[in-house]
Amino acid sequence: MTRENALRTRLDTGLLTVAPGAPDALTARLVQGHGFDAVYMTGLGATAARLGKPDLGLMTQTEMADHARAMVRAVDIPVIADADTGYGGALNVARTVEEYLQGGVAAMHIEDQLSPKRCGQLAGVRLVSPEEGAHRLKAAVEARGTGDILIIGRTDALQPLGLDEAVARAARYRDAGVDLVFVDGVKTRAEVEAIARRVEGPKVLSLVDGTDAASVSIEDVREMGFSIVMYAVTTLFAAARASATALARLKSTGVAGGGDALTYAEFCEIVDLANHQDFAHRHGE
Repeated sequence: MTRENALRTRLDTGLLTVAPGAPDALTARLVQGHGFDAVYMTGLGATAARLGKPDLGLMTQTEMADHARAMVRAVDIPVIADADTGYGGALNVARTVEEYLQGGVAAMHIEDQLSPKRCGQLAGVRLVSPEEGAHRLKAAVEARGTGDILIIGRTDALQPLGLDEAVARAARYRDAGVDLVFVDGVKTRAEVEAIARRVEGPKVLSLVDGTDAASVSIEDVREMGFSIVMYAVTTLFAAARASATALARLKSTGVAGGGDALTYAEFCEIVDLANHQDFAHRHGE
């Protein structure tokens, strides 16, 4: 079974898929190494890792597709990837689906923001009409053809327009033929519970560290009936904090290491050095 089929099978059998976010391929290997069901290629994380900039629609379609391919190559578990707005009109959306499909991505989400988009947790989100949002998703579903990639219809209407509009858009996008719907921008536990009650069909939840919503446990998410839960920034924020702490220690003491840092041997295990060296040795290198 391919990893794309594996994710669809989990969806069809009602299993919750837990997908921590990863800003890069190395972090994706860490997610896999800790036994998670899938990994989420977060647009915020990709933008931070690749550009060192905020998630304000700065990444192009080719950059995001290339980032997704690198992550797919690094792991064996399914990769769920952010595809922003689809990067243009119907033909652009179709090309985005083709690129992600060819790259081995197991699932992708397309949102209903105007371009340039921004992180769903930020103020100032601007939306296309629900009709245009549905057209984007219909184009994505048609472009997929018989491919295995799951199409997720995301709406960012929750914060700017309220729960009723977000629920209505989610229903419209479900009717457009997507495999799952995703109400983003969730900040509170009450919003999580309301989405669980009011949004029908397979649905995605994204929990952001530091929000009230992040207090919802995986078991709670399972009982509420979500199909996929993503932790977009957990590894990114933890890694940034750990790096800042290590650099502050080096600056103040003049000595590297210490704290909770990995050893060189531990790092080599994460990047699978032994198997790479074995392959090279068997072929005369």
